Amino acid sequence: MQVFEYTPPAIPWLDIRYIDRDIIVINKPSGLLSNPGIAAHTYDCALTRLQTIYPEAILLHRLDCDTSGVMVFGRNKKAESSIKTQFQNRQTTKVYIAEVAGKLAQPKGTIDLALAANPDQRPLQQVSSEGKTAVTDYQVLTSLADSSLVELKPQTGRTHQLRVHMLAIGHVILGDNFYAESKLAKARTRLQLHAQSLTFTHPYKGTSMRFYSKHPFS
Repeated sequence: MQVFEYTPPAIPWLDIRYIDRDIIVINKPSGLLSNPGIAAHTYDCALTRLQTIYPEAILLHRLDCDTSGVMVFGRNKKAESSIKTQFQNRQTTKVYIAEVAGKLAQPKGTIDLALAANPDQRPLQQVSSEGKTAVTDYQVLTSLADSSLVELKPQTGRTHQLRVHMLAIGHVILGDNFYAESKLAKARTRLQLHAQSLTFTHPYKGTSMRFYSKHPFS
């Protein structure tokens, strides 16, 4: 595992995909924190960049720093309450694409392994029978020479869930500086994990909304 060094993308703007009076949807780049950390140098993040344009923007959920893809932010308290409740009650649908090491024996399946914080290596997580329930559905999309593109649908939203689950079944996500051995961590220039789509109910309209950003992996 490498020590986390924060070097956010130099381009200050955000890729805004949708905006109305209640929500803002962006395509977050890899390498940018979702919200500020404790240290002063982690102030630059998706939330603070968005707030320079829309000061009322509210963080509703997070993506790992190195994960790219679809994120939604609220613009008022009702939107915040509605969408946060949907996340908590598992009423949203999240689809990720990952490039993982090797070829999976089964083309599809479900990983049901509880997760807990690793007390010796925070903020890392680990499989633990005493942890919180964590469930991920997966399906292989493409088998490459020495890797696979996999669609991941988390039923729960635990910290590092997808990264630890893929590690646990022997197919770590390429470019993962936290969980992959050095060779596989350096096999790609970034973590090969992308939040490709997010579906939720609009807080005022009550209609289902799906936002999509195609993964950048070959």
